Amino acid sequence: MTRRGDTADSIALCGAGFISLAHAGAAGALGIPIVAVASRTPERTAERATQLHSRASSFEELPAGASIVVVSTPPAQHAPHALAMLGAGAGVLLEKPLCTTLAEADDLVAAAAAHGERILYAENLAYAPVVAALLERARTIGPLEHVEVRALQGIPTWGAFLTDEWGGGALFDLGVHPLAVALLLALPGRATSVVAHLTGGEGHRTDVHAEVDLTFDTGLSAHVVSSWSAGPDSVWDAQASSATGVVRADLLPEPALEVDGSPVALRPVDAKLGVLEQYGYVGQLRALVADLAGQRQPFMSVAFGRLVLDVVCAAYASAGRGGDWVALPFEGPRDRTPLQLWRG
Repeated sequence: MTRRGDTADSIALCGAGFISLAHAGAAGALGIPIVAVASRTPERTAERATQLHSRASSFEELPAGASIVVVSTPPAQHAPHALAMLGAGAGVLLEKPLCTTLAEADDLVAAAAAHGERILYAENLAYAPVVAALLERARTIGPLEHVEVRALQGIPTWGAFLTDEWGGGALFDLGVHPLAVALLLALPGRATSVVAHLTGGEGHRTDVHAEVDLTFDTGLSAHVVSSWSAGPDSVWDAQASSATGVVRADLLPEPALEVDGSPVALRPVDAKLGVLEQYGYVGQLRALVADLAGQRQPFMSVAFGRLVLDVVCAAYASAGRGGDWVALPFEGPRDRTPLQLWRG
């Protein structure tokens, strides 16, 4: 097993679903070998291991000699798998959403502190060049007054996103991305209250569209839209405005940035890395490797992941109360999933 102080980096995949391919691609771009793959079924494990020229493993065998474990199992398994990997001495890249309850989030924060902050919350957009440029330009237009971030797309065609066991829908799973961007734009401001209106779909209890408004202690307001009702053409964008200027970024379908209506050139992306670099997958893995070597807390820490989940839980509770404002930090039940806070 590779522990702190060892120089060889290697990766094990804990979970072999669709998103594991993005992490595997990032590892390949950085020349980091994938030494083991574990999934819920032997068939999926063998398929992904063969595809990646790796070894099929089991959850119990992980980290299987790897220095870093990418945890991308369903959200209800995030906390137990991440805690086990930290306890085994590995660094952890933990997929979003962080976990399903705030009680689990508290356990992860405590474990991260006890194990040298060897865990990165996988908000890949925080490492995307277009988001970095958006944050940098937003700081040049004076105190922000309003932020709007949207993630609009169709319902995923893979995974169990529409089940109660997942823990929540469009806001819980997709919405953590635009919420994270809004919270980063608001820094150093702190979110003080949230109100949300959720729309469900047919044949399940999950939300497929969410409209969320946030207030901050700086006077900033934010509006976040997260939707699985937008059809096949995804639109992800963000806008930040002050009394003197506006900065706007498009993330999908193509990264773009403008200030006061004028386009701003983005840093060229290595063509060999493509969308994995554009949307932060290479950057976040590169950052975790550097953070582990430097024994420092990742920029996307578990504490930030807990902050996002705190807003999510309060938003679902708001929707469950008919759209009332809910104070932040959330003081409601810490053992209930976001979906349970909405539907009961």
